[in-house]
Amino acid sequence: MKFPTVLGTPLSSTATKVMLLGSGELGKEVIISLQRLGVEVIAVDRYENAPGHQVAHRSYVIDMTDGDALAALIEKEQPDLVVPEIEAIATPMLVKLEAAGKVQVIPTARAAWLTMNREGIRRLAAETLGLATSPYRFADSLDDLKVACAEIGFPCIVKPVMSSSGKGQSKLDSAADVETAWNYAAAGGRVNSGRVIVEGFIDFDYEITQLTVRAIGKNGNVETHFCEPIGHVQVHGDYVESWQPQAMHPVALERARDIAKKITDDLGGLGLFGVELFVKNDMVWFSEVSPRPHDTGMVTMASQTQNEFELHAKAILGLPVDVSLHTPAASAVIYGQHEAKGIAFEGVAEALQVPGTDIRLFGKPESFARRRMGVALAKAVDTDTARNMAKAAAAKVKPVIVEGN
Repeated sequence: MKFPTVLGTPLSSTATKVMLLGSGELGKEVIISLQRLGVEVIAVDRYENAPGHQVAHRSYVIDMTDGDALAALIEKEQPDLVVPEIEAIATPMLVKLEAAGKVQVIPTARAAWLTMNREGIRRLAAETLGLATSPYRFADSLDDLKVACAEIGFPCIVKPVMSSSGKGQSKLDSAADVETAWNYAAAGGRVNSGRVIVEGFIDFDYEITQLTVRAIGKNGNVETHFCEPIGHVQVHGDYVESWQPQAMHPVALERARDIAKKITDDLGGLGLFGVELFVKNDMVWFSEVSPRPHDTGMVTMASQTQNEFELHAKAILGLPVDVSLHTPAASAVIYGQHEAKGIAFEGVAEALQVPGTDIRLFGKPESFARRRMGVALAKAVDTDTARNMAKAAAAKVKPVIVEGN
C-alpha cells in the first residue's frame, strides 16, 4: 500500500489531498485531524451543509451511490486518498477505480465494498475466517423472512443488509412481529436492496467496540494496535452512551483482540477499524466491523492520548500512532427532540458546569426527534462516575425551535 511520504501545503501544488465520502459528525472530526497535519480535504455528502462541509477546504453534494457521479468527482479532484466515512457508496466503482490504479481507497476498496453490505462481512467472518457469530439467514421477501425467522427461532434480530447506526433494526419476539420488521427494515436501509439478515439472539453480558488500528511501525511494516475496549448501550441498534475502558476478564479480552486482528488483517490496508463484539463470561462473538471511526468511539475525545479520529488520520498517512488511555471517560448522546431545520440549543453553559465534562454540537442543518445532534463527554476516576456525569451533562442541553425559523 502506498501512502504519502511527505506532507504538502494545502491549496498549493504540493498539497496532500484527501477526499472524504460522507461528512457527518465522525467525518468532521477526521477532517479536523487531517487539517492539523496540513492535509487538503474535500468533503462529500448527500446533503448540503453537512458537519464536515463546514470545516473542509471544499465540499460537494452528490448521490454517492451513483458510480458515474462518484468517478467523475474523483477524476476532477485527483485525491491522493479516498476515505469512505459511511456505507452508502458505490463501492463497486471504487473497486474498479482502485484496480485500474486511479485511486487509493482507505483501507482498501474491497474492505469498503465488503463492509457496506452486512452479507459480505458476515460471510467473510463466519464462513471464510471461521469466527464465532450468531446463527444467521438472509431473506429477499416477506415470505423468505417468515421462513428464516422460523429456522433461526425467536427471539431474533432483523436488519437491512445495507444500513448504519441501527436504522431499520428490530428485535422479534414472535412470528407476529415479522411483517412489521420487514417494513421497518425496508424503510431503514441506506440503500433499499430489499434484502435483510436475520440473526439469532445472543444472551450476552455486554457488548464492546474494539477499536483496532493498522499503522506503519518503525520497521516499515504494518503493525496492529488495540485501544482499550469500549463498552456501550444501544437502543434499537443505535448507540446512546459509551465508556472506556470496559472491564473484561483477560481471557475474553484476548479472544476479542484475536477476532479483531483476524478480521482487520483480512480487510487489510491502513487506518482505524471499529470491531463490534458480544461478550458473555469468557465467550466472544463477532458482530460487525466498520473500517473507519466508530460512533461509540467518540468517548476517545475524552479518554485517550490520541482520539480515534487522530489515530485514523495518522495511520492512513503512514504516521506513528499512540493508542494509550489517558483517563476513564464516557459519552452520552444529545438528541434533536424536534423535527425542524436550524434548531438552537439551550443549557450548554449549565451542562459544562458538571465537573470534568465537555460538549460537542455537530452542526447538523436539520433535526429529527431521534437524530444525534451532539454528545456530552466526561472524564472521571472510574467509568461509572464518568457515565453519570456524561448523562447529567447531556440532559441539561435542550434543543429548541427558534420562532420564525
